[in-house]
Amino acid sequence: MKWLLSLIANSLVLLVVAHYIDTFYIEGFGAAILASIILSILNVIVKPILVVLTLPVTILSLGLFLFVINAITLMLTQALIGDAFVIDGFGTAVIAAVIISVLNLLIQKLIIDPIHDK
Repeated sequence: MKWLLSLIANSLVLLVVAHYIDTFYIEGFGAAILASIILSILNVIVKPILVVLTLPVTILSLGLFLFVINAITLMLTQALIGDAFVIDGFGTAVIAAVIISVLNLLIQKLIIDPIHDK
């Protein structure tokens, strides 16, 4: 149940980011759900490998390089989906990764965790 709530919240966050960043486009809620599913799978499989491979850089940047890793997973998601999800450039992906991380943290702590703890 918690995973489903997180999936829907992540989809809504992607739509919000697409609304406010002109170079970040997502076709609709169906594409946002698909992007959220693929992003979740990539975060489980690819992200840990990238974190281990870039650990020295991550330590030297005091963890800020994790936003670059999140941007890479966003770009991989975009490559897998195609025209329904478009990010125009790596800089946009980094900015979107920061915004998505902050919004997901807020939604997780303020909405999903209190609902799930009941």
